[in-house]
Amino acid sequence: MDDAQLLAYCLAKPGAWQDEPWEGDVVAKVGDKIFAFLGGGESVGLKCGRNREEADELVRIYPDDVTASAYIGRYGWNSVRVGGAVPADELRELVDQSYDAIVSKLPKSKRPKA
Repeated sequence: MDDAQLLAYCLAKPGAWQDEPWEGDVVAKVGDKIFAFLGGGESVGLKCGRNREEADELVRIYPDDVTASAYIGRYGWNSVRVGGAVPADELRELVDQSYDAIVSKLPKSKRPKA
């Protein structure tokens, strides 16, 4: 899976849209919340657990390709290398989980209609 395919997958989610809150950093949002940081080109930032302990499970499985995200890692966000050891189907599953985690925190009035 390359960057363009990953972005397309993210944007195919109900209510998802592309934004560039910082110059050169593309993100995928649902409502007004980010569920995928796509700006780096080599990796994607995703919510991989409710907390750092849950997100660390993925780091233990793929130590060369998954790291805690800078600044927000303590909240369960990981940086996952695109094109690395994480299989494409698992990467899609991680996007799905990140999207679902963010949607669940949106007020019901801002949740997309599936």
